Amino acid sequence: MEALVLGGGKAERLGDAAQGLPKPLVPVAGFPLLGYTVARLVEGGVTRVIVACRAGDEEMFLQALTGLGADVEAVGEQEPLGRGGGLRLAATRRQEEGPVLALNGDEVLDVDFSALLSEHGASGASATLVVAQVRSPFGVVEVEDGGTITGFREAPLLEHWVNSGVYVLGEDALALLPEKGDHEQSTFPQLAHERRLHAHRHEGVWLTVNTPKDLRRAVEFVEEHPEWRPHRQLA
Repeated sequence: MEALVLGGGKAERLGDAAQGLPKPLVPVAGFPLLGYTVARLVEGGVTRVIVACRAGDEEMFLQALTGLGADVEAVGEQEPLGRGGGLRLAATRRQEEGPVLALNGDEVLDVDFSALLSEHGASGASATLVVAQVRSPFGVVEVEDGGTITGFREAPLLEHWVNSGVYVLGEDALALLPEKGDHEQSTFPQLAHERRLHAHRHEGVWLTVNTPKDLRRAVEFVEEHPEWRPHRQLA
């Protein structure tokens, strides 16, 4: 089983915390951020990971992700292609056919990939998005129509579901990926309009790393959950 991963993030918002590395390779408790995803993919049966990255970073990804249980191929973008273009480029290196997992490379999450693939197959959809709920950064005030405040809730889960950046893409969805640009602004709206897009609700861990605060939160989480640390395999 194969998976496509977007690894071209520049980590600009991380600043010095990125240590000059591509965002998926920024260390989190001794392992590259993307290493946690690769380890989870391997647990779900993935044997080959194809990473779309900036040209010149290929060897860096290969060295950082070796020994995690999957064959890794890094394909460099000769020019910025956007997320949709990056996935399309990575898909050209596939050795299999059929639905494929596709992910951002800058998150820590515990999606059950086997269950995700099964749900996608049963849905008959062209693509499946893993969606999650996020907490409000503020406490909320409960107000009646007449203006009376009836209570407060501290940082509740918001009712809406958001795209977590994890997908299953069927062959017809792969064919619709743009050569350059963002699939979330082209491919997915088209599939949604045609009612060919399915949602897999994820209520587990989802930590996305964009800022130094996000990075600290990810480090703290892994330190509190040492079972999340990937296991290197000896050559």
